[in-house]
Amino acid sequence: MRRLASIRIGFVREMVIDRAHDSVVVLSAAAKFLVLALLLSAMPIFASQQPDSSASPLVLDRAVAVVNKQVILASDLDDEIRLSVLDPTTVIQVEITRQQALEQLVSRALIEQQIRQQDIEAIEPSQEEVNARLHEIRTELPICIRQNCASDAGWNTFLASHGLTAERVEAYLRYRLEILRFIEQRFRQGIQISPQQVETYYHDTLLPQYAPGVTVPPLDKVSPRIEEILLQKQVNQLFDNWLTDLRRQGDVEVLDSDLAPDLAPQPAVAPAPQPAPATPASSAGTKGGSR
Repeated sequence: MRRLASIRIGFVREMVIDRAHDSVVVLSAAAKFLVLALLLSAMPIFASQQPDSSASPLVLDRAVAVVNKQVILASDLDDEIRLSVLDPTTVIQVEITRQQALEQLVSRALIEQQIRQQDIEAIEPSQEEVNARLHEIRTELPICIRQNCASDAGWNTFLASHGLTAERVEAYLRYRLEILRFIEQRFRQGIQISPQQVETYYHDTLLPQYAPGVTVPPLDKVSPRIEEILLQKQVNQLFDNWLTDLRRQGDVEVLDSDLAPDLAPQPAVAPAPQPAPATPASSAGTKGGSR
């Protein structure tokens, strides 16, 4: 028996050595049959894991721009377009373009980065300010007036028709107020309007708007509103110059070729309406300007 076993072991060893030498692996018929059986039994499993070509393709989000390593996604553009309905400067029934949305998002990203770098906490608006702004939109925005947004039912219908939620709108308004306060805090302080500037505006800009024979308000009556107009103009000019410098110094890369042409500086928020001085159609006590 020992001799028979040693003969078999020697035969197997010679066969393995010989096959290894020839770099050929030979499976026995039984082994081949076993492997084939396993493969056949696994085929239904593999087939069930294959994607269904008839199913709808999965659409993934994609980056369209990078602002100083901060990514702007295609979904951000869609969100900005939906929210533009809350902007009083947006023409009713006319959506902003994707390029305009990108321009606004680039400006906003640059400002947001500056706010974080300067660690400004005092500019965060209170809940009362957000609620007041929301009330203005629901009761004064033309498109909201048409859809009766003052009522809860009308407001919910408005939100649903534009793909918005109450939470998203509140977050958007809070962010806009934060940026507006940052602009006021950074650029409005220190600006002085001289009496000579007010008088020049009164004589050169305001008076020519009145027709002959129309009673003209006296300078002292409209001086505060003229001063506010001149102050806002200077704030806007300083802000525009600052934003232009941020774009020039920053690293703004547009990844979508359809959105790339001429990214001109755009306001991160809609500019506040400038208060108008008294005219024949509006008295000196008329409310002017808004957040």
